[in-house]
Amino acid sequence: TGITTDVVRRVAEHNGAGALGARYTRSRRPVKLVHVEPAADRAEATRREAAIKQLDRARKLALCGCAP
Repeated sequence: TGITTDVVRRVAEHNGAGALGARYTRSRRPVKLVHVEPAADRAEATRREAAIKQLDRARKLALCGCAP
């Protein structure tokens, strides 16, 4: 999960365009975007990110439309 104002740029950064990216992400390339939700402001986005992180694996897979 994460918060950004430019989704395309952020995915490109994770996949190595320009900067090296985070060590965790570098070892798991290519990164694939599976779910995006708009938010009214950063506070709402932060609350939603925290809620998603609290979901169990089955609910996270259902959210992104992935098979368990």
